[in-house]
Amino acid sequence: MNVVGHEKNIEHLEKAIASKQISHAYIFNGEDGIGKMTTAKAFAKAVLCETQSSCGTCQSCVQADSNNHPDIIYVTHEKKGISVDDIRTQVNNTVDIKPYSSEYKIYIINDAEKMNVQAQNALLKTIEEPPAYAILILVTNNKEAFLETILSRCVVLNFGPVKKEQVEEYIHEHYRLGNAREDLAISYSGGNIGKAIHVMDSDDFHELKNHTFNMLAHMNEWSVHDILLYLKQLEGYKEGVNEFFDIITTYYRDILVLKVSGLPNKTVFKDKFSLMKKQSVYLSFEGIDNIIKEVEKAKVRLEANVRFDVAIELLLFVMKENGVKW
Repeated sequence: MNVVGHEKNIEHLEKAIASKQISHAYIFNGEDGIGKMTTAKAFAKAVLCETQSSCGTCQSCVQADSNNHPDIIYVTHEKKGISVDDIRTQVNNTVDIKPYSSEYKIYIINDAEKMNVQAQNALLKTIEEPPAYAILILVTNNKEAFLETILSRCVVLNFGPVKKEQVEEYIHEHYRLGNAREDLAISYSGGNIGKAIHVMDSDDFHELKNHTFNMLAHMNEWSVHDILLYLKQLEGYKEGVNEFFDIITTYYRDILVLKVSGLPNKTVFKDKFSLMKKQSVYLSFEGIDNIIKEVEKAKVRLEANVRFDVAIELLLFVMKENGVKW
């Protein structure tokens, strides 16, 4: 399978195909962008390949590569969640229909953690008594969201960061720019290929990054009124708020690195060395730790439907309370 890293998981899946010991249900678990969906697609392609080698040339492989294979079903759903109707309509009501052209019929459920309890219970019926040809792959960033009855009936494969050298090789091979953006993509990714690609391809990311650093650079001068004005500006970045959080967290971790080592080459945002060095003088270890923890709390608040402006305002004032000079 043509997947970067995740060697143990790939080996497990390839052995299952070779020995025809493929499980009827898998959970691919790991953070967004880590390679779970890429692996799910590669696995489905290999299982259905006419030579079982992901040859890339047979009709099955061509259909899989174009996301147009009749025996690979991608379960679709609304952004906010996966309902019981989604599972019943797209899985339960179709699973008894035999494969059109292959030995197996594969269902891939992305963002599977978004299934509510009713949806999980509906899926459980299929997992417990699947047709011999059915394979279900639940792709998730949080396996803990599943019922224990789901977890116990699936093969769980956890996807962690890949080696920095593998990210570096991938980025250099696919972009060949050799510039600061490549260096940032590799460092910022933390072993997440999807995140590295996003840094390379998304101008929106760099716009948000610059916007965030503008806030960090001028926070010493800000009044309460300035904070409220900034919150209004940030409203336009609601969809990218998790990136906003990640940039802040990475920035303060860089300051920790500087406080401990004093070496800018070990930081992610190397071009912000002067700013980080200046702020490291009056930020304590405890204060930085409190800020990073507050970022996580802000994420939880937003997931719990706390108002966007309230969640961000709380974060900014905790930053103030922990030593940032406004």
